Amino acid sequence: MPGISSLHTEDLRTVLHENDHRVLQLALECISKVPNANYLLLTTVQELEAETIDTLKSIFPFPIYPIGPSIPYLELEEKNLVNTDHSHDYIKWLDSQPSESVLYISLGSFLSVSSAQMDVIVEALNSSGIRYLYVARGETSRLKEKCGEKGMVIPWCDQLKVLSHSSIGGFLSHCGWNSTLETVFAGVPILTFPLFLDQVPNSTQIVDEWKNGWKVDVSLKLESDVFLSKEDIEVLVTMFMDIESQEGRKIRDRARELKAMCRKAIGKGGSSDRNLNAFISDISS
Repeated sequence: MPGISSLHTEDLRTVLHENDHRVLQLALECISKVPNANYLLLTTVQELEAETIDTLKSIFPFPIYPIGPSIPYLELEEKNLVNTDHSHDYIKWLDSQPSESVLYISLGSFLSVSSAQMDVIVEALNSSGIRYLYVARGETSRLKEKCGEKGMVIPWCDQLKVLSHSSIGGFLSHCGWNSTLETVFAGVPILTFPLFLDQVPNSTQIVDEWKNGWKVDVSLKLESDVFLSKEDIEVLVTMFMDIESQEGRKIRDRARELKAMCRKAIGKGGSSDRNLNAFISDISS
């Protein structure tokens, strides 16, 4: 596909689902309105998706401005996180953990994995000995009972603040776009666990283009309650959180490069800063 060289037909399987075309129809309806726009603002960073953005600019006659990452970033350096916000127990807990030792887990609040799969994930994490912070909306009370000494299960967190904490060494993510942007901005490697819709191509972009993550290798069957075994998860998270291995260092170095790229883009004179100023100038003239 022009502008998205890493995309495979298989990545669109949950959009082009043969038994239900409602999602596809909604997407086509939205896309059909784009040619009527005067401007197009993108929540991404030019340097992250240059090929795609350049292709869009060659197709549409109106200005296109990447102004991302469009997330509520503030001063997120570690000095502003430690010993300043103890209103949540999870921040206190993160403060007490070694650097890059915690796997943060959030698989979304909409169309997440089954309760049975959540149980398997927690069992695997406990067996692996990996420290983890698991956001499990609606399942917190039940999973807390299964949580080992090195884990913490909570119903909600300030995700960007968590990802920016020095104790976080990786993110097991469903790859929603907001979560993806926040993780890249925070410089954290991603273990992708895509389930539906844009999560799947987002995962492909993370693994194949940005190279700041690994993908959970599973032949996903949406009708199955448990599609990933305890043994597979345990082996994978143990390898992923090994920050001393060659592959572990490689994806973490790349994650830090992307973090610097995002910070530069939103800084004075950066690509997103220039694009936002250009858009304001255009609509003001």
